[in-house]
Amino acid sequence: MNKKIHLTSGEIASLWTGYMNDSMSKCILSFMLKYIEDPDIKPVVQYAYDISSNHLEQLVTIFENEQYAIPNGFTEQDVKISAPWLFTDLFCLTYVNHMAKVGMLAYSGFVSMSYREDICHYFSQGLSEINHLYTESLKIALSKGVSARHPYIEVPKETDYVDSKRYLSGLNPFSGKRSLNSVEISHLYMNILTNSMGIKLCLAFAQTSPSKDVQDFMLRGKEISQKHIKIFVDTLLKDNIEAPQVPDVSVSDSTAQTFSDKLMMFHMSLISASGIGNYATAAAASQRTDLILNYERLSLEIAKLAKNGADIMIQHNWLEQPPGTTDREKLARSKEKS
Repeated sequence: MNKKIHLTSGEIASLWTGYMNDSMSKCILSFMLKYIEDPDIKPVVQYAYDISSNHLEQLVTIFENEQYAIPNGFTEQDVKISAPWLFTDLFCLTYVNHMAKVGMLAYSGFVSMSYREDICHYFSQGLSEINHLYTESLKIALSKGVSARHPYIEVPKETDYVDSKRYLSGLNPFSGKRSLNSVEISHLYMNILTNSMGIKLCLAFAQTSPSKDVQDFMLRGKEISQKHIKIFVDTLLKDNIEAPQVPDVSVSDSTAQTFSDKLMMFHMSLISASGIGNYATAAAASQRTDLILNYERLSLEIAKLAKNGADIMIQHNWLEQPPGTTDREKLARSKEKS
């Protein structure tokens, strides 16, 4: 008789997170699909929708087999399909490409935290699907000229070593900073692009939310993203490196409620967590101290915004709690009282 292998905490957390993210994505993508007309863009958004739908079906099966309480997540109640057009076709394409990047990072983490063969297979398959989604969405974006490439620099002709501690400096305003290296340029560039997507989402959510506190939160998020973009662009320009020419993939002027406040706030918490992770990775990869401190300072600003968002979600009972352990002391005390 085969002994049942129980889920680990890492697998429980990954499955829960995957369900929440896919149920949110399915709502947003279902609305996008209603209005997309471009025959090149619609299939890739449909593929993204199909991925989320299939994942949810597989997750429900896993939950039922494990007697694992199915998360509430997000449903058709969290999106008004009848709402007016909100996103341009190009925005939908850019959004799918951006979220595929976020998904690849998430699923690679899920794979690394899984041990049971069936769970490893599920997340590995998901990673492969999302990688394909990213490749296809990038291919279409490039064909339409709406994908900002990283800047070109001269290919190195020889190897070299750092010969001075000054290479790591950058805080002294009276001494010249060394030029940015390719690793630092790539992270600055990528964080400009991700913040640009954040601005568009914040605007779309702010103008369609009926709640004053949610509107204020989204507008504050937009201001922070604009501030961070300026800092990164200025850093590049000091080395005569052009900032990315982000295409106009704006949203419509609709103010009708399209998504539930619960879904929009959850989406922003996901974007914030991704942003903090991006900044941490960029800080670890950068070798100029001024860049490292900038990323740390800006990460704290995002963390404060995320905390404010969590407070709003708790206040309105929108924040679904991840699975956790039983408080044994509380259990014992309640038993004593009874």
